[in-house]
Amino acid sequence: MTIFSKIIAGETPSYRIAEDENFFAFLDIFPLVEGHVLVVPKTETDKFFDVADDYLANWLLFAKPIAKAIEKAFDCNRCGISVVGLEVPHAHMHLVPINSADDLNFNRPKLKLSPEELKNVQQKILDAL
Repeated sequence: MTIFSKIIAGETPSYRIAEDENFFAFLDIFPLVEGHVLVVPKTETDKFFDVADDYLANWLLFAKPIAKAIEKAFDCNRCGISVVGLEVPHAHMHLVPINSADDLNFNRPKLKLSPEELKNVQQKILDAL
C-alpha cells in the first residue's frame, strides 16, 4: 500500500481539496510553491499511462475545477500540470500555480510550510472551488 493509498483510506492525514468515487486531491506537504496540489486515482496504479483511457479522461475532468480554483486563489499566470511519478509508485499529477516553466522544476528546493500555513493554503483553494 503506497502513502497515497494510506492518505485516501484516511490512515495518513492530509489537507484534502476534493474527492469523488475515483479520485482524491490533496496538498503536497513539500510543495514547489504554495498551492501545489496532488491528484491521484483511488485505484493504485504505478504509471500514469497504464491507467485506462476512460479513467484518464475522467481524471483530467476531475482536476479541471481544482486547477481553475488554484488560478483564482494564487497570483499566477496559470496552473501548470506535471506528471513525474518517480517518488511514489502510485500514478499522480501535480497541479502547480506557475508564472514560468521553471516553476515546474522539481529539482528546486521544496517549501517547508507549517501546519497552519498548509491549512491557509487549503482554505484558499477550497474558497475558490
